[in-house]
Amino acid sequence: MGYDTIIRNGRWFDGTGAPSAVRSLGIREGHVVSITPGELDETDCPQVIDASGKWVLPGMLDIHTHYDVEVLGGPSLSESLRHGVTTVLLGSCSLSTVYVDGADAGDIFGRVEAIPRQRVIDAVDQHKDWANGAEYIGALESRPLGPNVAAFIGHSDMRAATMGLDRATRNDERPTKSEQSQMEHMLTEALRAGFVGMSSQQLLFDKLDGEVCRSRTLPSTYAKPRELRRLKTLLRRSGRILQSGPDIENPVKLASQLFQSLGILRNPLKTSLLSAADVKSNPFAVKLMGPAARLINRMGGNFRWQHLPVPFEVYADGIDLVIFEELGAGAAALHLRDEVERNELLRDEAYRRRFRKEYESKFSLRVWHRDFFDAEIVGCPDESVIGKSFGQVGRDRGGVHPVDAFLDLVVEHGSALRWRTTISNHRPEVLKKLARDSGIQMGFSDAGAHLRNMAFYNMGLRLLRHVRDSARSGAPFMTIEHAVHRLTGELADWYRIDAGHLRVGDRADLVIIDPERLDSVLDTYAEEPVDQYGDLPRMVNRNDDTVSAVFVGGRAVFLDGQPTGLVGTRRTGRFLRATHRAPAVTERDGALEHVG
Repeated sequence: MGYDTIIRNGRWFDGTGAPSAVRSLGIREGHVVSITPGELDETDCPQVIDASGKWVLPGMLDIHTHYDVEVLGGPSLSESLRHGVTTVLLGSCSLSTVYVDGADAGDIFGRVEAIPRQRVIDAVDQHKDWANGAEYIGALESRPLGPNVAAFIGHSDMRAATMGLDRATRNDERPTKSEQSQMEHMLTEALRAGFVGMSSQQLLFDKLDGEVCRSRTLPSTYAKPRELRRLKTLLRRSGRILQSGPDIENPVKLASQLFQSLGILRNPLKTSLLSAADVKSNPFAVKLMGPAARLINRMGGNFRWQHLPVPFEVYADGIDLVIFEELGAGAAALHLRDEVERNELLRDEAYRRRFRKEYESKFSLRVWHRDFFDAEIVGCPDESVIGKSFGQVGRDRGGVHPVDAFLDLVVEHGSALRWRTTISNHRPEVLKKLARDSGIQMGFSDAGAHLRNMAFYNMGLRLLRHVRDSARSGAPFMTIEHAVHRLTGELADWYRIDAGHLRVGDRADLVIIDPERLDSVLDTYAEEPVDQYGDLPRMVNRNDDTVSAVFVGGRAVFLDGQPTGLVGTRRTGRFLRATHRAPAVTERDGALEHVG
């Protein structure tokens, strides 16, 4: 029997960290059936790809996305596919769409993920035809999924659906016995259906949209220890995962989330916590993260930090950026949706004094470095300020305080004022240490969220570039094989999903990369419209010459930087159920189309 596809003479990586080698791969019926140093019989093979001088590796995993809304109307998720990501995890940060209706989803997702609230409502109301986790999986698999999908069920999703969003976001409310039982039933059903675990969130600067509950924190942040303990017990019993974000202002709660992974007189709780980052605001915290994780794991825990292995550069339009939520003054401005009302607040001197005081505070725990001298203006109707920092603008205007310079420009130009800053992961040497730390996972791309604020879809490619460049400079910090393993097989094995490997018998999810095109293009700014959000622009990555081909289930979805005819029309990916094998989607199954 012949092959459907042959990839010949590429440097093959199997995703385990084993030595790479020049090999030819034969693919049949969506799976790898032959890996050989010799030649394969190309007779009647409809697709032969010469990968000489290129790398052939398993499709990468993205363990932290916010595609929960986009996947409903745009299930191809092509912005991830084009960079060699063939498996994505949904349901991060306590957010999912398994149980909430459109209005609650709009309130929960809109402001946190910087997706217009009405677009979220419209998408959920239009597409939702499921009532539980199993039906949700079926609904996804009735769509032309591009990559494979796995999922957490969101704690905020379950809590809002059970208690109602208003009660679920009040400090004086607790779930009744019946409501607690209902949440436990929801979680149990989702785990049985194949969800990898539950995501929760304790971070307090993620705020709700809408009118009734506007500016309250996410529902999961109101959960008390008893509620959390009962849900975590279900995760322990099943060996599934808790993904969570800590309350960084409460060191006791942070320590508790570390120690909860321990299995003393009980099963360990696999825990993935946000996030390991070299933040400019606290350069010493990162030194504790890896050792803390390794200590917990030596004591019998199973703990990992999530880490974005590239500089965390963010863009903003005016004051609309999530980092301002951690300041009381910033949150007060973002609470106001009316531009006239917001500008009135920004002009108020008492408000400005409050903003300056919080900006200058050096003792609070924070993510943003609060340095307007480290914030470059990249777009503005007043071209004289482009390329300058807000601090420089203040000096140019006669010694105006950086906060006042910033607020003046926001009042003058609103969202037409565009600027950028890097808030973390700015030191290459620290990134090297984090990349090889066993207590840290490669993830946290936030793909699908923050439309014009950030773009880390190609973070895997950028890590590979960092590793290759360091080796070429004579100062290697890890092997290419180890880097590939960290982006593929290591993640798949820990989350217990069938992905991340490229061996005989494995599903043929793979990417072909030209290592000579791992260059500065990976950092280039680009934007593309998002169809399902009314063509709103989204910040993206473009490196079409770097990725030669991407296959999902043995079928080509990208070739030479361009999507094939399968993308958006045929299902190539599938829902990956935890602990289950997942064969490639057949031609018949792939023909099922459901886009509305």
